[in-house]
Amino acid sequence: MKKGLFLTGITAMLFVLVSCNKQKSAEDEWIQLFNGEDLTGWTPKITGYESGVNYGNTFRVEDGMIKVRYDSYDSFENRFGHLFYKDELSSYKLRVEYRIVDEQCPGAPEWAYKNSGIMIHGQTPGSMEREQDFPTSIEVQLLASDARVERTNMNVCTPGTNIVMNNELILDHCINSSSGLFFGEEWVTAEVEVRGNEVIYHVINGDTVLQYNQPQLDERDATYARLVELNEGEKMLSKGTISLQSEGHPIDFRKVELLLLD
Repeated sequence: MKKGLFLTGITAMLFVLVSCNKQKSAEDEWIQLFNGEDLTGWTPKITGYESGVNYGNTFRVEDGMIKVRYDSYDSFENRFGHLFYKDELSSYKLRVEYRIVDEQCPGAPEWAYKNSGIMIHGQTPGSMEREQDFPTSIEVQLLASDARVERTNMNVCTPGTNIVMNNELILDHCINSSSGLFFGEEWVTAEVEVRGNEVIYHVINGDTVLQYNQPQLDERDATYARLVELNEGEKMLSKGTISLQSEGHPIDFRKVELLLLD
């Protein structure tokens, strides 16, 4: 064998080893936000109740999963809920494995059928009004389809906020992704890559289905004056809370994990 060919082979082997080690290192750096046993590190906020009150045991841990359930509800009565992680975050990847299951809670709105979500760049639960339905945030919708309704998954909605797409300020409340349809009660891997105020990506089962920029407070919203003051006079959102939604349809989360980015 010629010396040049031998060195080329060694170089290729080293490249593969370095690549594998980088991949393994990246996986090792994912932080498990859910310990599989209880809701340590998480705070519920349900419409009509103070922060920390988990009405009807809506958010619970069973079978090693975070479950959102409504067996203690006679009727939903617009008791929208959010389960907040304890830290505010700026630049990160958030990955969840979820499935939408069972039947919708009686009295829940029609649009919330097979509908839940992840809220990012959100306000804190303590800053929400008692009767406030949704935290001011960016909502990454988690959706399913069946014979009754068909829609793309991981769409974006903007309660109290706006986003920019293709250099245009978007004032519509919701924008559809480019995903396919998800039927049944299959497990789905949803990932959100958040780069401060620069860019946010929605990724589902490894495919990027939506991208937008410059998340910001909406001057038209009732929470604007208070939250822009809390944000040191800045309407652009570079950080915030993450939360898992209770919107009237049962959902399971078996994994919630975080990768911090530079």
